[in-house]
Amino acid sequence: MGTDFHPWPDEFAGRYRRAGHWRGEVLGDLVRDHARVHGERTALVADGGRMTYARLDRLADRRAAGMAARLGLRRGDRVVVQLPNCTEFVVSTLALFRLGAVPVFALPAHRMRELSHLCEMTGAAAYLSCDQWQGEDHRELATRLRAELPRLRHAALTGDPGPHTGLDALTAEPALHPRPSSADVAFCLLSGGTTGVPKLIPRTHDDYAYQLRTTATEMGFTQDSVYLAALPAAHNAALGCPGVLGALYAGGTAVLAGSPAPDEVFDLVAAEGVTLTTVMPAVLELWLEAARLLEPDLSRLTVEIGGAPLDPALAVRAHRELGLGITHWFGMAEGLLCFTRPGEAVEAAARTQGLPLSADDELQIVDERERPVPEGESGELLVRGPYTLRGYYGDPARGDGSHSFTHDGFLRTGDLVRRDPEGRLVVTGRIKEVVNRGGEKVPVHELEQLLRAHPAVDNVAVVGLPDSALGERTCAFLVMTGEATGEELTEYLTDLGLARYKLPDRYEFREALPYTPVGKVDRKVLVSQVAP
Repeated sequence: MGTDFHPWPDEFAGRYRRAGHWRGEVLGDLVRDHARVHGERTALVADGGRMTYARLDRLADRRAAGMAARLGLRRGDRVVVQLPNCTEFVVSTLALFRLGAVPVFALPAHRMRELSHLCEMTGAAAYLSCDQWQGEDHRELATRLRAELPRLRHAALTGDPGPHTGLDALTAEPALHPRPSSADVAFCLLSGGTTGVPKLIPRTHDDYAYQLRTTATEMGFTQDSVYLAALPAAHNAALGCPGVLGALYAGGTAVLAGSPAPDEVFDLVAAEGVTLTTVMPAVLELWLEAARLLEPDLSRLTVEIGGAPLDPALAVRAHRELGLGITHWFGMAEGLLCFTRPGEAVEAAARTQGLPLSADDELQIVDERERPVPEGESGELLVRGPYTLRGYYGDPARGDGSHSFTHDGFLRTGDLVRRDPEGRLVVTGRIKEVVNRGGEKVPVHELEQLLRAHPAVDNVAVVGLPDSALGERTCAFLVMTGEATGEELTEYLTDLGLARYKLPDRYEFREALPYTPVGKVDRKVLVSQVAP
């Protein structure tokens, strides 16, 4: 991808190859061997149907040939893919890998602002989507995109494509295509930031194949295992940890759900014998409530939990009441994955995010001057390793313009972490989620956790409001399930022994909290909702 991609320096690339992390694999070959060896095994369950490895392999070849013949797609072309969890997501992604074209994964909820940014930034040659999704007509989106972006030559949609190409019509007799290099960018993921136009993360065939292989091994995922994508497959978590692609890499089965709703998920777990899935803590809590009525058998299921603070009591309840295996994750689409492994005691797993995926993950915990902090203390996490990017897409200076990388290639994550006595990682918050109140730092995560434990509080987000005297004052936005005043909450926090400077200066009560397109609380919106 030319200057849009920052490769690993030769010294590191050589090290990772010698260690056996990078093996020259390309993602277009994911199902090849399995199709030959056990072609009639189920590879994919989606859209109410089932697909064998042999059929998935054939369809991917035919789709690649159709995309090349009808759309003129070639190695290196960028293609914005905005598909929900469906068969076409998997078939089209494999087809693009085989062409050496680069999928740029948008989320189903994205609209014109995000999509036009992605298409323009990458110079996308094509846009793949569905005709409609949750009341939004993507045919109109495709028409507007093509009108405003001359370089976007094609739009192909599932269902009724309207004036655009039908995605299922892109089929032709399989043909040979120039094989991508394993060092090439395989696809781009979205950063997890809170801006409306997120940065793009280039992932190579080498580094992502390593992630798929190693997460599957660490999670005990084999050809007899079944992964359920309850979150969007365009997310790194459901795509490759080990996710949908990791399930296919291992020769197991990938099951695609339309949502993490309990009635849909519980039925799929029972029907398909699901052994592994990925959810956020709020979903786990929803499942616990629904299980009282639906009484599912989840005793074979292990759940990867991440993306938000996990209440240890919630993890213990889910394990004891539902029989779930619990693994606790901290990860980022940029690369680094830390997690507790299956078999660890749930009480311990709930309180830490475990150990890094790779022995070659290099982690540093530093203070504001990037000096190592004393053992056990909290600081910013810096990381580099065999599957962590060296620069964001399209940034010739490397990074996002705000010093995302150190001079020696460490990613500044912006996450505050510490290590427990056993060396496991414990995430304590975000640098940008620390309120600087008159020089005193109020850790947002700590305050949110304490407020969330109050019996009248359902959800909470703490932000810093601009203040002429102190710089920032602390405001807690609360969604309530019971009755409690701000004065009562302050008394509750004081009784817990919280330092006075950490007490909220202001409380705001809401029916719900706003979220960004990638599922994080939109703190910028909250700040904009209140007067100084």
